[in-house]
Amino acid sequence: MYRFVLRRLLSGVLLLFVITTVAYLLLYAGGGDIARRIVGPTASQAQVTLKASQLGLNRPLVVQYWDWLTHAVTGDLGRSWFNGQLVSTGVTSRVSVTLSLVLGATIIAAVISVVIAVLAAVRRGWVDRVVQFVGVLGFAIPGFLIALGLVSLFALNLKWFKATGYVPITTSFGGWAATVTLPIIALSIGCIASVVQQVRGSLIDALRQDYVRTLRARGLSFNRVVYRHVLRNAGGPALAVLAVQFIGLLGGAVIVEQIFALPGLGQIAVAATSQGTSRW
Repeated sequence: MYRFVLRRLLSGVLLLFVITTVAYLLLYAGGGDIARRIVGPTASQAQVTLKASQLGLNRPLVVQYWDWLTHAVTGDLGRSWFNGQLVSTGVTSRVSVTLSLVLGATIIAAVISVVIAVLAAVRRGWVDRVVQFVGVLGFAIPGFLIALGLVSLFALNLKWFKATGYVPITTSFGGWAATVTLPIIALSIGCIASVVQQVRGSLIDALRQDYVRTLRARGLSFNRVVYRHVLRNAGGPALAVLAVQFIGLLGGAVIVEQIFALPGLGQIAVAATSQGTSRW
């Protein structure tokens, strides 16, 4: 058990290192002349060279990356080259927004997915076919189209929610709920489609097992067998899919936050990417 956990931790660290390395190289390759962007287009070449020297941009790429990595490991992400703000401060001030969206979408997806999957597995026939068809649509439709559709219907036409903006939960719970409802729904739809298919398949396989017939022969009701035994056995695969979906939702939140103008981590990610720097 300990070896398994250790291998997982080491593989996670290695994967994180590879991801950060690739991301840094991509930003470096597509960043252009960052010093010129900072000082402005009217600055002289001498000013650009001075700024590049001050930021250490004239050093070899390996040295720049190693300097960033060693500081990042200790929690020192440096300051933004464009606004002077501590990067760690900017991240911590926005992480609650992104986590509220991702956690909300995960919880909603878990509850709704189990209910729909049970209905599809137990009531085979047209109900199962409808669930599979809707699940395929959930996979096929991109998240940003779902988000735009929700904005058009519920914000612009029905005016039930605001199209953009964010209200902190500490300011007003009602205002916060109104600003995160549509983004959470937009994030959760794709997750629901994935989890439903996994749980449905696990439930159908479990219902065919011998222990189900044995429990039924002992006089247990079908509903009790499903909810007390079958669903428990299908919970493992569902949790595994939810864990994977949680990671995917962090990436999906970047696009959703841009559509709904939410001050989350996606805002920093897009700003850093557009400016071509690891320090927005």
